[in-house]
Amino acid sequence: MFKTIKNALKTPDVRKRLLYTLVLVVVFRLGCYITVPGVNSIALNDAMGGNNGIAGLIDMISGGAFSRFSVFAMSISPYITASIVIQLLAMIIPSLEKLTKEGGEEGRRKINKYTKILTLVLALVEAIGIYLSYKSTGIFVNSNFLTGALIVTALVAGTSILMWLGEQITSKGIGNGISLLIFIGIVSRLPRGISILWKLIFTEAGFSTTGLLIALGVIIGALILVAGVVFVQQAERRVPVQYSKKVVGRKMVGAQNTHIPLKLAMAGVMPVIFASSFMTFPAMIIQIFVPDIVSQSGFLAGLYSFSIATSTTNVGIGYSIANAIVYLLLILGFTFFYTYATFNPAEVSNNIKKNGGFIPGIRAGKPTTDYLSAILSKLTWFGGLFLAIIAIIPMLIRFLPEGLGNIAFGGTSILIVVGVALETIQQLESQLAMRHYKGFLE
Repeated sequence: MFKTIKNALKTPDVRKRLLYTLVLVVVFRLGCYITVPGVNSIALNDAMGGNNGIAGLIDMISGGAFSRFSVFAMSISPYITASIVIQLLAMIIPSLEKLTKEGGEEGRRKINKYTKILTLVLALVEAIGIYLSYKSTGIFVNSNFLTGALIVTALVAGTSILMWLGEQITSKGIGNGISLLIFIGIVSRLPRGISILWKLIFTEAGFSTTGLLIALGVIIGALILVAGVVFVQQAERRVPVQYSKKVVGRKMVGAQNTHIPLKLAMAGVMPVIFASSFMTFPAMIIQIFVPDIVSQSGFLAGLYSFSIATSTTNVGIGYSIANAIVYLLLILGFTFFYTYATFNPAEVSNNIKKNGGFIPGIRAGKPTTDYLSAILSKLTWFGGLFLAIIAIIPMLIRFLPEGLGNIAFGGTSILIVVGVALETIQQLESQLAMRHYKGFLE
């Protein structure tokens, strides 16, 4: 990895992309400290001091921007939700499905346009919900209509800027812009996690042996998780493919052996991000219409508690267990959805047949499709269960002694951070390979 970064810094084009990405990341972090107009900073510190539940999840993803009520407080979550909705609609609306599969560059441009429009709508809804939820806490200087409109506009504008920053990083920088912004937001919370472990060891009463053992357990567990995530993300099943001799022009092209690389976790960390957004979406909507839902009871209060159980222990173990089960099923569902959206066994089988290839021992055509589907299904089950288990582990950590609740997102965070880091390094290597490949010039 370090050799790749060193080589990247020596290559002018790649170095330019890296610097461009770094500048936009700095802009993102600066924006996390710019508080929206009309907020009372003193009252804000009191109101956000015990951030938990849905607010804690948004604050984790946004890199602390939510607790500061900055212009980037909503992070990129509206865009993620909009992407989920558009991809699901593409499965049931024929015109959208045609744009996705056959539209080419123009189709991708239209899908991107629809996603942006839906993002702005969802951002507006979420911004209104946040304003109404915190209106009674006294963190706003005034509670009149103009102040509310200003705050909502600032929050929506912040999400729009983040969406633009993500697109710019993807097109002109290195890595997937949206994933990278989430990555930076999570990594920025690392010093806080270190501080929590430090206070666990050195308490007000002095050195704590129990705290040291817990801290060592957390560190060792994190290292094991990182190793496991790296192994699963990099592991792949190689399906051998043989191509027979054929005439191309006036030449006879010889037979060749190659393989189809099928990764264990082909969907990456996107199922976890999607599932997290999907689980917390009901709580966001409920807060818009019922700002004091926390103090109420009934069906809506139960649904709200169930929705935020991913990120807090204050809702009871029953809600946490139910939430964990649904969370697991959602991760599995999104893993299958994302995997089959990126790899179509029938299409791959057809391409192999057209080029005169075959899998040893398997007939071309439908048998090849069935064979690839069977392998892909087994790999997806394993990858999906692995992602789900890693994401649910933090829900168990929160029931450990008080003080560890603030690192409750450890598993999910590690999945996102390691996944995005590996993806970025791979893109960096591909950029270097393109610029150093001499090919037919020699």
